[in-house]
Amino acid sequence: MASESFFAPPRTVVLVGMMGAGKTSIGRRLAARLGVPFVDADAEIEQAAGSSIADIFERHGEEAFRDGERRVIARLLDGPVHVMATGGGAFLDEGTRELIRSRAISVWLRASLDTLAARLEKSRTPRPLLDKEGDLRTALARLIDERYPVYQKAQITVETGDGPHDPVVDSVYDALQVFLEEENPRNSARQ
Repeated sequence: MASESFFAPPRTVVLVGMMGAGKTSIGRRLAARLGVPFVDADAEIEQAAGSSIADIFERHGEEAFRDGERRVIARLLDGPVHVMATGGGAFLDEGTRELIRSRAISVWLRASLDTLAARLEKSRTPRPLLDKEGDLRTALARLIDERYPVYQKAQITVETGDGPHDPVVDSVYDALQVFLEEENPRNSARQ
């Protein structure tokens, strides 16, 4: 698939959005298309901590988790260009958001409440912020109200739906090309 790519991103592409928006699935496919590695920030956090995210939340609280998350994302952004999927709350942290904005390209994968609920009802992954609330749809609606105003600060927004991921990957790829052409019009004339 990497041979399909007509451009390589000049810096890391960071996918942000709610849990269940498809950041990992879409991120893997996008990375293959762009010919760059894929990194899941949550997996990197768990590896660095030697513990699951649910355990970190339970033992140390959300504030300690966000501090570790910021450090891991900063380290990852220091590495070679890649596609990174972040946890649902990473972009909410002002320090993390500024770090991403200054050193990467942020892409919000926006999904509806219905899409998120349908995906998360099937998921077996522990979700500390949802698990403590009881009703999934109520918890998701509350998080959407809190988070979507912050997510919209991402440099690119792409709608996701409940269909296959490949059309979303195509949309992200196309949006990246447009963003980069607008960011540096002189380079687009050479492509």
